[in-house]
Amino acid sequence: MEKPRLYGACRMSASLTEDVPVETWSGKDQGDENFPVSRIVRRKWRPHVNAYYAFARNADDIADNPDLSANEKISRLDLMEAVLLGHADHGSPTASRLRDSLAETGINRAHATDLLVAFRRDAIKHRYDSWDELIDYCRYSAMPVGRYMLDLHGESRQTYPSSDALCASLQVLNHLQDCGKDLASLDRCYLPADILDANGARIADLRRSSCSLPLRQVLDDLLNRTERLNVEAAPLPGLTADRWLRVNVAIIHRLAERLAQRLRHGDPLARRVKLRGIDIALSLFQGLRAL
Repeated sequence: MEKPRLYGACRMSASLTEDVPVETWSGKDQGDENFPVSRIVRRKWRPHVNAYYAFARNADDIADNPDLSANEKISRLDLMEAVLLGHADHGSPTASRLRDSLAETGINRAHATDLLVAFRRDAIKHRYDSWDELIDYCRYSAMPVGRYMLDLHGESRQTYPSSDALCASLQVLNHLQDCGKDLASLDRCYLPADILDANGARIADLRRSSCSLPLRQVLDDLLNRTERLNVEAAPLPGLTADRWLRVNVAIIHRLAERLAQRLRHGDPLARRVKLRGIDIALSLFQGLRAL
């Protein structure tokens, strides 16, 4: 794994101090997400979920900001971590808010600092060699979100493996949705090089207006792997004790399955493949059966 030049909680560039806010809102919120999670969790947990989401959203916006150099991105992410860990007092309001939330709930700070590992990686790494390398990215970019939600609700760590599978599935599905856009706007390709090579596809195929046959084979290969992750995730609702979180998990699992089906039959280069109203309605109905 590549490491950035600045890779620690307290190392900040000379030009960036805690007196300079590092946060700029991209305009995205939970309504832009495939799987917003705060809307059906218990009211008492919503402020904490929103604090975690705001922290993650800001870090993601920094990593995707085309006007910042890699070192500038990493410096801003380092300052966020410094504020989160209490090594700096100012400069990142979302980190300050999450620091207070984590202190109140007793949740492991690693569920937040792990996200920053992924966003630092996004600042410097634009290609992935293998499926294992992509899953390692998901270990930091997606799996901490599920673990945070489980810990917030007091769930057993026995839920972690199936939660990790579900979160990895959601991350890969998002990469498949945005594969053309990520390359065009960020010069980022999450499709593993070994799978591209095995199918005779090239990264340049992502610049087309529709999928080539080799690229379609790559997407189908990745969807096969993602569907196996969804199978691994299937036990999660039954392992989840909190009834509202159980419903949330069941709905998200069904949405992941339906989005995989949409991507199986859609072309993400021709138009963004996304969930439709019928997918959401059916997933809600099936999820509520988990009550």
